[in-house]
Amino acid sequence: MPDLDPIAQRKAELRKEGRARRDALPVDQQSAAAQAIAERGLPVPVRPGAVVSGYSPLKFEISPLPLMRRCAKDGAKLALPVIQGRGSPLIMRAWAFGETLGSGVWGIREPKKEAPEVFPDILIVPLLLFDRAGYRLGYGAGYYDMTIARLRAMKPVTAIGLAFAAQEIAEVPKTPRDARLDLVLTEREIIDLRE
Repeated sequence: MPDLDPIAQRKAELRKEGRARRDALPVDQQSAAAQAIAERGLPVPVRPGAVVSGYSPLKFEISPLPLMRRCAKDGAKLALPVIQGRGSPLIMRAWAFGETLGSGVWGIREPKKEAPEVFPDILIVPLLLFDRAGYRLGYGAGYYDMTIARLRAMKPVTAIGLAFAAQEIAEVPKTPRDARLDLVLTEREIIDLRE
């Protein structure tokens, strides 16, 4: 295996740290954090009919489901991501609470193929670590960076990271392909990164 460049190497080290920080949080604190974020709601206007895309949480990821439920009550249409394949952006498919989900790549719950593709106005994004410059560290495949870039080329879209406060670090190493977030929501605060 060829040597990784210094940024890729640092990101790999930080991914381990990010998983450890996240996974160390007790389950009751994880649930309470998701509820606290949902109770505050989104810090941006959600027009009736606006599309808000979340994600199906994996293992110890903070759950966007309480926040998505609130968005739906506020009149938003919901969507969830579907992985198309390595090197491709995610497709967002329409979804509503109560609809059956299928099992996708890595067992991630996702809308079935017959669900229409939609183009979110607000994208709720998972992460391992984040910084106050608006950068996030994900799992390394670049799916959300590609997706945010694709959507922003089509229309205005607000990218919101969802995280536990413990996932913040001073600086996330970045490359030109890394997309900036507009906001990060934690159980403690709303971090507005828009310039």
